[in-house]
Amino acid sequence: QMQLVESGGGLVQAGDSLRLSCTASGRTLSMYSMGWFRQAPGKEREFVAAISPSGSREYDADSVKGRFTISRDNAKNTVYLQMNSMAPEDTAVYYCASDLRGNYNRADAYRAWGQGTQVTVSS
Repeated sequence: QMQLVESGGGLVQAGDSLRLSCTASGRTLSMYSMGWFRQAPGKEREFVAAISPSGSREYDADSVKGRFTISRDNAKNTVYLQMNSMAPEDTAVYYCASDLRGNYNRADAYRAWGQGTQVTVSS
């Protein structure tokens, strides 16, 4: 069974950058597509970005396109989310997900989830 642990969240100001990490254990990450989602208070969990097992394909939500970048280091069993030019509307709990069984941008298509890391952007 795969375990995912996110790290790197925190409090930043608008315009700042932050890098989240998601480290997997229990299975080899290189076999799996990975996704990042976020959930703000009172809102549905929304897709942020996804990456193919080899890292050759990446997908970004329109809301973060050009600001956020997903990447992976399979040798370290880790996926990253680099967040630049952050804005208050990026405030949310960020989750990484794996074991994709459907469309990459649907939360219900992933079977493995981390516990989440809080990101807060002040204006």
